[in-house]
Amino acid sequence: MANLAEFLSETAGERPDATALRLGTRTTTYAELDRLSAQAAALLRTEGLRTGDRVALMLPNVPEFVVLYYAVLRAGGIVVPMNPLLKERETEYHLRDSGAVLLFEWHQAPGEGAQGAAAAGVRRIAVEPDAFAAELTRLEPRPEVATVAGDDVAVLLYTSGTTGRPKGAALTHAGLRHNTEVNVVHVQRLTSDDVIVGCLPLFHIFGQTCTMNVAVYSGAALTLIPRFDPQAVLDAVARDRATVFEGVPTMYAALLQHPGAADADVSTLRMCVSGGASLPVEILHGFERRFGCMVLEGFGMSETSPVVSFNHPDRPRKPGSIGTPIRDVEVRLLGDDGRDVAPGEVGELVVRGPNLMKGYWNRPEETAVTVPDGWLRTGDLARRDEDGYLYIVDRKKDMIIRGGYNVYPREIEEVLHEHPAVALAAVVGVPDERLGEEVAAAVVLRPGAGASAEELQAYVRDRVAAYKYPRRLWLVDALPMGPSGKILKREISAPVH
Repeated sequence: MANLAEFLSETAGERPDATALRLGTRTTTYAELDRLSAQAAALLRTEGLRTGDRVALMLPNVPEFVVLYYAVLRAGGIVVPMNPLLKERETEYHLRDSGAVLLFEWHQAPGEGAQGAAAAGVRRIAVEPDAFAAELTRLEPRPEVATVAGDDVAVLLYTSGTTGRPKGAALTHAGLRHNTEVNVVHVQRLTSDDVIVGCLPLFHIFGQTCTMNVAVYSGAALTLIPRFDPQAVLDAVARDRATVFEGVPTMYAALLQHPGAADADVSTLRMCVSGGASLPVEILHGFERRFGCMVLEGFGMSETSPVVSFNHPDRPRKPGSIGTPIRDVEVRLLGDDGRDVAPGEVGELVVRGPNLMKGYWNRPEETAVTVPDGWLRTGDLARRDEDGYLYIVDRKKDMIIRGGYNVYPREIEEVLHEHPAVALAAVVGVPDERLGEEVAAAVVLRPGAGASAEELQAYVRDRVAAYKYPRRLWLVDALPMGPSGKILKREISAPVH
């Protein structure tokens, strides 16, 4: 059996009355989720869906996303998850590039998706919970799960397009199954008694694999939060007696600094998981002190389904490290000459394993550049210590070359986060006529904190080599964020002198 949708049918057979999903006070059992998915698969067939057809989902974190995700797979289709905030031209591009035949869009969407679908000539179905449920009840469920091969594509996940137009990473049933199973059994150690807080967007691979798929595979309950809000997370943990929270670094920073954190009941939390970007060590330590819960940091990307490495709960944990590779995944660090670097030296992280994408959708040339020899080039620079633990130094493209010296932004960000007034910091390179690039930093202060740009510059200058400290530093109210909560450095520009 290879179809990812079998996770749901198997769990529903074993735990039909257990809670699968929660959204506020609304609950859905595994039996109900399985039935709704089977009815939605029948709906897809009435719409003419054929094996291998692509179906786009443009939905927030609501139960209908989960229903339709497994329904598309169940019917033999390919899921194309899309950010509900995409504009018309972006929607049209994703639909045309993937060749989607249907778009399911949230009924409260502002109309951009509908316009994009019309421009692409794709049928759009608005999803309103009551009307959608009523439509499904009129359909006879299709309980069978389509037969697929392990290397058949299950999900087309579009990358953020930082180096060009977004590309669809073709993730296979086998790759997603492997990553889900390893996360449940070896990393998160989930059981059917767990309750997971799902505020990571499900259209993103981190939320998809590490909250939704792992919950369904293990029979755990998933509490959905459509939009991240620190108080909403704290309320959900207390109300649902949550045991696992998963987020990106900016979420941990927001929770740590939230006024209600001191009085929140988080006593049931046993594990927190961080990914999507590097978690500053100061935030990790501060969060663990405040919430009394271990944070495990890992590394992954869309093209790897996503998890590559993790700090494992049964091994020593090293703050600042992304841990060691998960089962069956191999990692190397390559220098500019394409050879493995020595322990302690910095090289590009390359990955091989069953979690790798099949390739970029309809882009064989770009696939060959990213995976030229079976090893995927991540574009991340890392080093490995004597125990085999990996440390991300920075994105290869984010590295700043100042007067011939390499400056890794993450190192400077770590120092800035140690200052008691700093909430968030992003270090970028800006053009400089004399040195090629200059080090610059945009900083958000903690609520009520006071510090000048000059004070923060001096703080960093006292702690790093002279060529590394930011000659340009400015204070901002907020940093630009992507849909998953990652800081978008490409949208940060230094103020004009």
